[in-house]
Amino acid sequence: MTAAAERCRHRFLRFFPGGFADETYLDWERNYKAAAHERWRAELNRSAFRSLLAADDVGEITTRFIRIESRTNLLFSFEKMALRDAVRDADAARTMAGGLYDLLYGADPLHQRFDRWSDTIASLPRRGTRVLTWPIVTVFPFLAQPDRHLFLKPNVTRVAAAQYGFDLPYRPRPNWQTYASLLDLADRVYADLRDLQPRDMIDVQSFLWVQGSDEYRGRSFRAARTTSLRRAS
Repeated sequence: MTAAAERCRHRFLRFFPGGFADETYLDWERNYKAAAHERWRAELNRSAFRSLLAADDVGEITTRFIRIESRTNLLFSFEKMALRDAVRDADAARTMAGGLYDLLYGADPLHQRFDRWSDTIASLPRRGTRVLTWPIVTVFPFLAQPDRHLFLKPNVTRVAAAQYGFDLPYRPRPNWQTYASLLDLADRVYADLRDLQPRDMIDVQSFLWVQGSDEYRGRSFRAARTTSLRRAS
């Protein structure tokens, strides 16, 4: 483990001495994301998603994935609104539902599916705020499959990568090169923290959030707790 990685580890453990099993960590960072994943497994697993697509019930698909995400604070309010506006159009909803199914459950290599998914989001109608953002592109695969996908919040993730000593080739427009590098960072973090027994990308994302977010960086435990409770309320 590099010296930069050690510093990040110490920062995380300063807030959560019990690591990924810490009760405060579970309360502040993990439980609500894990709950969203469980709702996805119940409502939009492969079989349910395929059946809804076969029935052309794209309205129900979009209702479900928007409802699942809405119970998290992963997207900013303007991103939530941009997404809702984009899928009000039935054709756009159909395009997005098919693209998301392809990303999650398609047979092609991930880099091809990810590029198609980014193109799908780019094709959605824009009524105000742009829809093609890293958070919108990555939030649903992260909630659906946290064993393989990671959520990318640009500013926080870039700070966290720099703190970790990792060169992330970031570009504002979602692209495979940046996302593949992000997954490489996740693999490195996972390996470095294996003694803390991270369960999935939810733990990796939460660890990186602690490194890059203003809620934690340069603040006391008490201040971070106040901010986190405000976020969860």
